Amino acid sequence: MQERKNSQTLARKIYLTMSKKGLLILSTLFLSSQTLIAQDGGNDFMRSMGKMYVVVAVIIVVFVGLIAFLVYLDRRLTKIEDQISENE
Repeated sequence: MQERKNSQTLARKIYLTMSKKGLLILSTLFLSSQTLIAQDGGNDFMRSMGKMYVVVAVIIVVFVGLIAFLVYLDRRLTKIEDQISENE
């Protein structure tokens, strides 16, 4: 009985410390997002310098590369699966 009580007390302490840390992290994220929203001119700067289009182009190239790699990997795995099924 005493052991169960100690484990419940320990679990309660762990829960309280985890919830305090979670609350701290959430409040930090909330405050930082408010600061980022409050800043003006961030989007205009990227557009005026033409760098926004470079970022979009890089993201598109990365996604196209990932899709091409996945298609290549799928074909290769299908080929290996066919070889395994033929050998059985």
